[in-house]
Amino acid sequence: MKTFILGLLLVPMLSIVSIAQSPLAVGNSQLNIGVGLSEWGIPIYGGIDYCVEKDITLGGELSFRSYNERNNNWKKKDYYRSTIIGISGNFNYHFNSVLKISRKYDLYAGLNLGFYTWSTPEGYEGEHTSGIGLGVQVGARYYFSNKVGINLELGTGNAFSGGKFGLSIKL
Repeated sequence: MKTFILGLLLVPMLSIVSIAQSPLAVGNSQLNIGVGLSEWGIPIYGGIDYCVEKDITLGGELSFRSYNERNNNWKKKDYYRSTIIGISGNFNYHFNSVLKISRKYDLYAGLNLGFYTWSTPEGYEGEHTSGIGLGVQVGARYYFSNKVGINLELGTGNAFSGGKFGLSIKL
């Protein structure tokens, strides 16, 4: 009888523990790829996250975007083309354990620091320049299998600002 009662108590406790696990285990990585939205074209991006501690990941990302902007005063052209290439590092805290969220989901927030190069045509005298940017992001993932999920992230504060949507693949 004692074993039966102990079993009844342990099953819910084990269920809670399994629900509250982080989606990415310490020492594991995931690849993130996708597209984004911004004031300056549609970026494509690729990055990797590495779990350094329970609920904490460090990562890096490369992004590329190119867009046309109207400018009637530049060499009598109606449009000029700009290109932005960025590289950034990020730090994220994942809230699954704290909020007891299922491993199928991943809710996170964090900071990023990056450098971007902004290329414009020779002779253009606009206000866009290359530089360093510090930003914040909040995001969520839904894993529809043990290895693959979709992600949505919103960010602000630098040239990587805007929204991103893509795939996450656990390695």
